[in-house]
Amino acid sequence: MGSSRIQRRLAELARRPLNFDVAELEDASARTGWTTTDLCQPLPREPPGMPLATGSWQIARSLMSGYEFADPSIVRAYYDADIPLERRNMLLRLRALGVVHLFAGVRVGEVYERTREHGGRQARVWGWNYRTLEGHVEIGQMDWEVWKWLDGGQVEFRVHAVSRPARIPNPIVRLGFRLLRDREREAFLDGTKRRMRTFTELALASDDPDRAIRDAAGAGTAGRMRGAGPAHQSAARGVRRR
Repeated sequence: MGSSRIQRRLAELARRPLNFDVAELEDASARTGWTTTDLCQPLPREPPGMPLATGSWQIARSLMSGYEFADPSIVRAYYDADIPLERRNMLLRLRALGVVHLFAGVRVGEVYERTREHGGRQARVWGWNYRTLEGHVEIGQMDWEVWKWLDGGQVEFRVHAVSRPARIPNPIVRLGFRLLRDREREAFLDGTKRRMRTFTELALASDDPDRAIRDAAGAGTAGRMRGAGPAHQSAARGVRRR
């Protein structure tokens, strides 16, 4: 939840609408100014069939439900953990160059689990997405998913994002965002994939996964940061939620 100031900012998000019409995403393309990102990070595989109760698919799902995959030196999320994921607002602290930061709000749009047909194969998919709120520097939606291919047992962490820059009144913020957007996005997504792989492997292999993940979370940030203890503790607690 953060400081009292953070809590006030978080509470204010309940009154903010989305800064775009979700229907726009149906025809989003580079021609109309949208950027589409699709990433896939393989995780430890399981035997064929539905996901195991203690396997990498379920561990990844647990880590994802609390945003533990995010590198807090780049993006740090504040939210009320007592509110179910499907009704959650999140205040994101976006940090650039390890120094400059700004706050942006997002709202969870959907939480879903289904068996999906893709390329003639079936995969069990669990995921959720968030959508940008008024005041965010971007417009769009990000989906975070874990897939298990039922025929071969391969497990994957996937990201699908559709976004474009929002209207930013402040000229300094606008210029900085344009200059740093691609660099910071790449660093964030690379860190996300690395952390998901590392945390999942540690949870499967370690006798003390809490400690192993907490230590890895602290050592695996892209930039130096102060006051990261709660974020690193949260990453470790994510495994216990499964």
